[in-house]
Amino acid sequence: MRRWDRGDLLRDCLGDTLADDVSDESSVTERFPLRVPLKGPRASNITENFQGVRNWVTRLTGTTAPIRIEWAEVRNRVQGSQRLPVAVWIDSLEQALRWLGKEREAARFKELVHLTQHQIPALTAWMRRHPLRVLDLAQDWVRLLSVVQWLHEHPRPAIYLRQVDIAGVHTKFLEAHRSVLIELLDIVLSPAQIDIAQTGVGRFASRYGFREKPVRIRFRVLDPGMEMFPGIKSPDVTLDAGSFARLRLDLQRVIITENEVNFLALPAMPATLAMFGSGYGWESLAEVEWLHECVMDYWGDVDTHGFAILDRLRAFCPHVRSVLMDRDTLMAHKPYWVQEPRPFLADLHRLTRDELALFDDLRDNRLGQSVRLEQELVGYEWAQIRLMGRSPG
Repeated sequence: MRRWDRGDLLRDCLGDTLADDVSDESSVTERFPLRVPLKGPRASNITENFQGVRNWVTRLTGTTAPIRIEWAEVRNRVQGSQRLPVAVWIDSLEQALRWLGKEREAARFKELVHLTQHQIPALTAWMRRHPLRVLDLAQDWVRLLSVVQWLHEHPRPAIYLRQVDIAGVHTKFLEAHRSVLIELLDIVLSPAQIDIAQTGVGRFASRYGFREKPVRIRFRVLDPGMEMFPGIKSPDVTLDAGSFARLRLDLQRVIITENEVNFLALPAMPATLAMFGSGYGWESLAEVEWLHECVMDYWGDVDTHGFAILDRLRAFCPHVRSVLMDRDTLMAHKPYWVQEPRPFLADLHRLTRDELALFDDLRDNRLGQSVRLEQELVGYEWAQIRLMGRSPG
């Protein structure tokens, strides 16, 4: 029944209380008796499947559900005039639920609404708008209320999700229910307790003031004369973003590459640091003040996503240059082209004129179908000459 699928019957269970703009203007009593058209057999079915039509009528008339059947005359050229059910009339909400076999679900929904009205009344309007979602979440609803109540009492707690101490609630539960929790918390918490700039389930922790696993930055100092650790040449180091920002090294250049082998194989270069990229996760670099005083080069795949990553990086480090992502490099390695699985098709606004021209050619398939040159397939000597040519001094 459509009224069940829309959640109307569940809203009707609440009567005219908790009304909002989703409920009908008429009262529950005014919506009954309710006429429900039947998708019954057509006249042609009587000839083609007379016994099947007869069985359908028998099942309908034999039901113990409190319904009234509306009949109509159907004419058939073989069987003649036949009376068939065309609709049922239901006189009350209780009868509708009984006919659909939804009495238990309705009772559970009312129970959850009354529980919520007692604990966190601000959420009952949301429940009225989304009754079927409430039923889907019925097994977890009490725990969801506990989480909302806990955050209401402990706003922006500055702890990890793992440290939340609520009976029956664990990290996996919180992570699995981030989407609905965002909807509920945004209703209950004050604007000052929500960082609205943090959107999407991936930013749940930061949106509500939880600590997040620190971003880790992997790098190598390529200058043989610059030792971070005595006796260790060009170590492969990983630091959290905060510690990386506090580094004090006499650097002039930073090279970011997305490929681990390229990162490890970069040649020695004076006053240069190599960084192993992280795709689209560049936000942490914006806080590294000394990084903005260095020449920055980005080496990614020559494909639409490579340029999209470069564009995103420039949102945080506007002065970054691309290296080995030019047309000459692409054309010189044509035998190594592969097909990009899902090209990036949106417009980019932070590319140079030459970069944008190549990006457009790749996006619009002017050079071939979804052309891609992976950075690890660029010849090492070709790469070394161009990287060294850009080295300071």
